[in-house]
Amino acid sequence: MDIKKSLIEIVIIILASLVLAVSIGFRDTSIAYTAGISFLIIIGANILIKKTVGYFLEINVRTKFWSWYQYGFRKDSHFKKPVPMIWIPLLLSLFTRGVFWWLAVLEFDVTPKTERVAKRHGLYRFTQVTEWHIAWIAAWGIILNLLLGIIGYIAGFELFARLSIYFAAWSLIPLSGLDGSKIFFSSRGLWITLVTITLIILGWGLTVI
Repeated sequence: MDIKKSLIEIVIIILASLVLAVSIGFRDTSIAYTAGISFLIIIGANILIKKTVGYFLEINVRTKFWSWYQYGFRKDSHFKKPVPMIWIPLLLSLFTRGVFWWLAVLEFDVTPKTERVAKRHGLYRFTQVTEWHIAWIAAWGIILNLLLGIIGYIAGFELFARLSIYFAAWSLIPLSGLDGSKIFFSSRGLWITLVTITLIILGWGLTVI
């Protein structure tokens, strides 16, 4: 079962990278291939660090395509089934002729591992997965992408660096099930700090181009 879930996540990484590469290369097809390889590294690293943090917190992290479920503030204001939003990058690139990019296409779910669940029935009754745990996992994905962006600029891989930082920036949007939403509703301070750091790195990236 774990192998099957891992294969599904690998397919998700590949499809997400392909969709984003096509949307990025809408105006300039020559960068689509490089963008695709870049996104494989960017998204793969993002997911890997989340799973690593989850491992130390005894939490299973499962990546999936971002889906829209709630469309209003009332509890009954929701679709019968979540609507996958993987098509948004392609649609926006088509309508804006490649001027506007949308890079937020993934979200993640968490479940406590057996070890964590077992502790709830012992001496450690407050070891359930909290919003802070989820926010911390999401935050590390963004931090790693920012670090990869800085390394990319220093190493001279400008496109990779830009895409990694842009991916982090888009992930910070506090919308639906995106990483930014998980961080924002858990800790405004952490969200503001990450947004500020991201904006600084974005500004620095523009000066080194």
